[in-house]
Amino acid sequence: MRIIFMGTPEFAVESLKKLIENHCNIVAVVTAPDKPAGRGYKLTPSAVKKYAQEINLKILQPAHLKDSKFIDELKELEADLQIVVAFRMLPEIVWAMPPLGTFNLHASLLPQYRGAAPINWAIINGEKETGLTTFFLQHEIDTGKIILQQKVPILANETAGDLHDKLKIIGANIVLETVKQIDSGKINLIDQKNVLLNTELKIAPKIFKENCKINWTLSAEKINNLIRGLSPFPGAYTLLKENESSTIVLLKIYKAIFSLTPSPSPVGKIETDNKSYLHIYASLGYIQIEELQLEGKKRLSVKEFLKGTDFSKYSIINE
Repeated sequence: MRIIFMGTPEFAVESLKKLIENHCNIVAVVTAPDKPAGRGYKLTPSAVKKYAQEINLKILQPAHLKDSKFIDELKELEADLQIVVAFRMLPEIVWAMPPLGTFNLHASLLPQYRGAAPINWAIINGEKETGLTTFFLQHEIDTGKIILQQKVPILANETAGDLHDKLKIIGANIVLETVKQIDSGKINLIDQKNVLLNTELKIAPKIFKENCKINWTLSAEKINNLIRGLSPFPGAYTLLKENESSTIVLLKIYKAIFSLTPSPSPVGKIETDNKSYLHIYASLGYIQIEELQLEGKKRLSVKEFLKGTDFSKYSIINE
């Protein structure tokens, strides 16, 4: 089969590598245009482009997916199948082009957690299990017929970053198996409408700053899930007030342990010895912070952080 692969970040590279290593005929890679990055705003290629360059694959980087030049280039490639892993939403003129269709790898057990951030929301919502799905694209996003699925457990202290790295490896194997099944003509498609019966649909929209602010009136467990689900990026945060100057600063928390031990301490109370531990109390229990970053400073372990910061001079702003 002649295959076009579409993807941009590191998550997609693993799937592309797996296809190449198994001698799939990748006739081109479609990825995002180079973007300015770093202090000098130097144009930087995507992770997928870097890998594609290393192995001399044809690369297309359209700014607009409906551009007539790009559409003509796709037609000239005469692909039998297109594969999408962590890319943009495709217009019908693109996804309907190959005779065998276009399939996508999604990091959830569809129809649950449709949307841009399935890994984050599964952890934020306290799920114990997630998974991966390959499905054929159709008009409505993440709603096409399911080809393959695999369940994956979410471990107790796993962050979104940890789960991302685990899923990209498992996902690469599912992408390869999906290609093999399509090539053989032996696929059993599942309509997502049939899976939706008698189930509550959970969604996974894009993460915005307002999703990242910690509400200390929640239980310590829910707060810890938020911290895990937003680590390492974009990071859960709380606002602090420097008591003497009333200066407000942002504190990001990347790693913590929660305790549900009942306590008379008020919500948002800070407890620290300024040497080895830092606790912030919630409505039920407290968060023991392990890794954090004060605005304008480096990300540090709590012990390294407390060496240079007197945290007792701060108080939590919980509004």
